[in-house]
Amino acid sequence: MADTPCLGVAICTFNSADVILDCLESLLASTGVALRIVIADNASGDNTVTLLRDWAAGRQAYLAPENCPFAFTPAARVAPIPLDGTASPDLPHRVRLLETGVNGGFAAGVNAALAVLAQDADVDRFWILNPDSMVPPDTAQAFARASVPEAGFALMGGRVVYFDTPDQIQIDGGTLNRWTGVTGNLNVRGPHPGAPEPDPADMAFITGASMVASRDFIATAGPMPEDYFLYYEEVDWALQRGALPLAYCPGGVVYHRAGTAIGSPTPWRPASPFSLYFKHRGRLRFMGRHFPAGVPTALLYSLAKAGQLLLKGYPVEGWTVLAASLGLPPSAQVRARLSPEAQKRAF
Repeated sequence: MADTPCLGVAICTFNSADVILDCLESLLASTGVALRIVIADNASGDNTVTLLRDWAAGRQAYLAPENCPFAFTPAARVAPIPLDGTASPDLPHRVRLLETGVNGGFAAGVNAALAVLAQDADVDRFWILNPDSMVPPDTAQAFARASVPEAGFALMGGRVVYFDTPDQIQIDGGTLNRWTGVTGNLNVRGPHPGAPEPDPADMAFITGASMVASRDFIATAGPMPEDYFLYYEEVDWALQRGALPLAYCPGGVVYHRAGTAIGSPTPWRPASPFSLYFKHRGRLRFMGRHFPAGVPTALLYSLAKAGQLLLKGYPVEGWTVLAASLGLPPSAQVRARLSPEAQKRAF
């Protein structure tokens, strides 16, 4: 219909075979909106690409997970889904698979997908979504239709909830300590539903797990910075917004399987050395770039964090924090997670 809004969706995958179909099937069940989905695969070493092609062709059956926190009906299809972004005869949404050929990091994959979506003049809002997420049927429409200030907005967030504990919020918006570079999550572990909506004025950034960018913002800020490889790219990007404000969409609920790809921390376990290295390297890189007066305080925080991990019996993790914060090379354990070509990009 003519009044149906169009929303672009950029998904960066890397070894996402265990989660990507849940993400896509929940997206295809979205109502009241026409989605333009671009999946940028960062040279996955598992069968992500093969799985996507088999799924699109109808050779891969799909069953929703029994523990899905919301009800949805997988879209009934009578024909294969073209993976070149063209229309399917029985779906309002379009899907394109883009193989980047190399793991250039999160931002590089997102930027590749955004560049394709930007060619569609019907798309004014671009939803960056993690592949380990599932979305209720009305979330995409909420983002596409959310009212914003007359002058527009830069980045819009919603509520990200833990998939495995769907009564707990992961993040309602991000905060930033400008002396340490430490980020925080508004309403973290608060009740869902029940926690009050955050004030966008309290936000410093929107999480990259679920973030809607306006076309005006992308024109102002340019692509997401790629030199972080992982972590802090969305924090840095938000600082490039100029006068455009951040926004919050009350209906933009996403359920997130936190840390499935890179071992991000959860309430139940510490972050992996891989995650810790990039997070703390990114934090110090970010501080040096934007708040250099806070670098000494940021380093003191690193020392305290490393000591905390060591005292808890995590020696590898503790030393990883120190190495990353001091700009030292990563351990062999961290390097082993990446291909030689990806290592050139990351390090």
